[in-house]
Amino acid sequence: MIVLAGIGLVFLAVLGGFLLERGNPWVLFQPAELLIVGGAAAGITLVANPPAVIRKMWHGAAATLRRPAHTRQFLVRHLQMLYEAFSFAQRAGMLELEKEVERPAESRIFSKYPEFLADTGICPFICDSLRMIVIGVTTAQELDQLMELDIDVQRRGRHEPVNALNAVADALPGLGIVAAVLGVVITMEAIGGAPEAIGQKVAAALVGTFLGILLCYGVVGPVAARLENLSEAHTQFLQVMRVAIVAFARGSSPLLAVEYARRSIPVELRPSFLDLEASIKREAQIPAVPDAAGGAAKGAAGAAAQTA
Repeated sequence: MIVLAGIGLVFLAVLGGFLLERGNPWVLFQPAELLIVGGAAAGITLVANPPAVIRKMWHGAAATLRRPAHTRQFLVRHLQMLYEAFSFAQRAGMLELEKEVERPAESRIFSKYPEFLADTGICPFICDSLRMIVIGVTTAQELDQLMELDIDVQRRGRHEPVNALNAVADALPGLGIVAAVLGVVITMEAIGGAPEAIGQKVAAALVGTFLGILLCYGVVGPVAARLENLSEAHTQFLQVMRVAIVAFARGSSPLLAVEYARRSIPVELRPSFLDLEASIKREAQIPAVPDAAGGAAKGAAGAAAQTA
């Protein structure tokens, strides 16, 4: 909603100032100029980008209208999820954890976090990284490099629609000039006619330039900047998950691994140690571990202090 409010404020300020200067709002209603600028911008988008990037542009623009996903509570829940996975692996062994990461939708740990399962970037990133620890084919340093590679690939993928929107924004002022030049051509054809008619044609030509600049700096450019901020927030979140998983792979306890990750969160989103500890103690549910006789040991719901 804040994005729509911001765009609305842009148009309100511009049109409000125009009306205060006693401008005629109907002069700005020029469908032909809007067709030239908007249609040419759409054509440039189709020429410059493959279909996958165009889809990302639409999805990204829609994402800017929603509330940011990577909130403090979102981070706490995912750190809690990792704590449960680490604690379960520490108690039951890596072979038991393998059953959880192979089918996360059926996992006793991951199935409790629908927002994690629904994210096609985060879920494979975490589960595949844990799988590398389970099968034991990589060192902690190699795992760190592997996760950095994955993060970089996802970051570049999320920047593709940002770059495409920035390209459209850069083109809009030029397209506005094209619309204005066409309007001037039409005006020159009407030279010798009534002054009122010539004035209307000049006004229509200038509206093209106005539209191009307004859409560039008032709509498309800010949306691209917003989408870039969302992309950076996602990258930062993946870095937090990487810190936790690599710390656990190096031999840190579950609580210490989560603390490493907490310290890597930006200050404005970082939960306090006490808040994270309270959340783990209150909500963490570690699955029951089979005992040596084949029975089941007691579950460890909210047993953060015991594992730490």
